[in-house]
Amino acid sequence: MPKDIKVKLCGLTRPEDVAVAAEAGAAYVGFVFFPKSPRYVSLPQARNMALSAPIGLAKVALVVNADNATLDSLTDQVPLDMLQLHGHESPDRVLEVKKRYGLPVMKAVGVADETDLAAIDTYSEVADQILLDTKPPKDATRPGGNAVAFDWNLIAGRRWSVPWMLAGGLTVDNVAEAIQRTGANQLDLSSALESAPGVKDHAKMRAFVKAALA
Repeated sequence: MPKDIKVKLCGLTRPEDVAVAAEAGAAYVGFVFFPKSPRYVSLPQARNMALSAPIGLAKVALVVNADNATLDSLTDQVPLDMLQLHGHESPDRVLEVKKRYGLPVMKAVGVADETDLAAIDTYSEVADQILLDTKPPKDATRPGGNAVAFDWNLIAGRRWSVPWMLAGGLTVDNVAEAIQRTGANQLDLSSALESAPGVKDHAKMRAFVKAALA
C-alpha cells in the first residue's frame, strides 16, 4: 500500500470545517465556486475560511469553466494555493490559467471507461496535478460531487508524469481498497462527509482521514 497518503477534503463551507480538516491531518481543503453546487461559497465566505487555515494546509479553489474575470476576482480576494479546473477546460486553457495566475493547476478528468484514459495523458502534459473523478451522467447538473465510484481497474497500475488524486465514491469503508487497487496516494472526498447537502459532519471528516492515513 502506498505511503505518504494525502487527503483533500472538498466542499467546505464553514471556518470550523477548515479547523477540523487541519486537526484531522488533511493536506488540502477545497472551496467550491460553482453556483449549482450545494457546497457553493461566496468570495467573502471563502476568504474567511482561507484566512483561518493554518500554514501548511493547501487551499484549493474548485471552478467550472470560469472566465478570467471570475478568476481575477477569486484570486484577488481569496488567498489560495491551487486552482482546480473541474469543467471542460482545454489544455490550452489550463496553460493560460497557469501563466496568468502563477498558481499550480489541478485538472479534473472524468472517467467512465477506457476511452477516457487518453485525456489523462493529454492533461498530464500541461497541468501540475490531475484529479480522476467519476464522469457524471449526461443529464447531471454538476461535474462532480456525485458520490459514485468509477471502475478502479481502469487505472490499476497506471502512472502519470504528474501527481494525481482519486475522487468519486470514496468512503471510510472502501478507502483502503481504493488505495490498494489503484495505487493512489492522494484522495479527494466531499459529499460522503456530509450530514446534509453542503454541511460537513466533523466526525465523518475525522474518521475518513484516519482511515486513509492508517
